[in-house]
Amino acid sequence: MSTRILAIARWTLLIWGALSLIGVIGFAMTAAFWNRDKTDTATAHDVRFVLNWCELGEQRIEKVVHSHVSSRSFTGDHLDAYAIKISHIELAELTGSVDPIRGRWYRGDQLPEVVGDAVGFAGPWLHELPWFPSERELRSAEFYVYPWSIHYHGVRPSAAELIFIRPSDRMVFYFGAKS
Repeated sequence: MSTRILAIARWTLLIWGALSLIGVIGFAMTAAFWNRDKTDTATAHDVRFVLNWCELGEQRIEKVVHSHVSSRSFTGDHLDAYAIKISHIELAELTGSVDPIRGRWYRGDQLPEVVGDAVGFAGPWLHELPWFPSERELRSAEFYVYPWSIHYHGVRPSAAELIFIRPSDRMVFYFGAKS
């Protein structure tokens, strides 16, 4: 009787182990499939948060010109970027009143140190995005920067979400990365 119980227990554990192994392999394959870089696949619906964060409003989006959404590592490291054509922008919207709670736009050649550090953090990532303006261009009077989020590790940024706008051609660029 006890040998029969041991045999049943052994087969039960073997079947349970096999099913668990299949489940783990299935989960890993699904995670690998869904966690891939996506280039130029974003829609206006996907990027609306960019214009809503800086209070310009998603209704201005004409089209998403370029997009890059990288895979995520287990620690959350990633690089996301968008180039968005908008219908209109007034310089007064970028230089108007300052709200200390919601944030503000800074001209690229007049950045406070913290925002300048974040733009410097973005610089080395930009070689992966040939369509994104260079760090030098972003630091010019032609661009305005809206810092949505900057995270520091010690005295250096380790993550940043920045919105750039070039009013001359109504282009908005989003940069979000974590290392």
